[in-house]
Amino acid sequence: MKYKDIDFKPPKKVREAAKRGLELRKKFHRGGLSSKVAGKLGIGSGIIRAVNLSKGSKMAPRTVKRMKNYFTRHQKDKRPGWSNPKNPTNGYIAWMLWGGDPGFAWARKIVKQMKKADKR
Repeated sequence: MKYKDIDFKPPKKVREAAKRGLELRKKFHRGGLSSKVAGKLGIGSGIIRAVNLSKGSKMAPRTVKRMKNYFTRHQKDKRPGWSNPKNPTNGYIAWMLWGGDPGFAWARKIVKQMKKADKR
């Protein structure tokens, strides 16, 4: 297996961010797509991603690539006040479901490691 030296298990900060995303979604009843809605759109569900990340489940290489792509696409959602604790935006809640800033950093790192392994 070409990725045997890569750790696909999300680190603690990623797990914590995803767990926080789930808490925010439950509290505010919004943010993140259900698997049913996401499936109709042909995209990954932030809720499923958050559950797997928060449990520390090993992610598939394809999933980590999706995470990186999600974060890259949605960086534009970051605006002043988006993480307001009294009224976070849907975008912030979704961002957290995918692992937040730590998830973005981790996904970039893992994708970089995969690309290096692909070249070998």
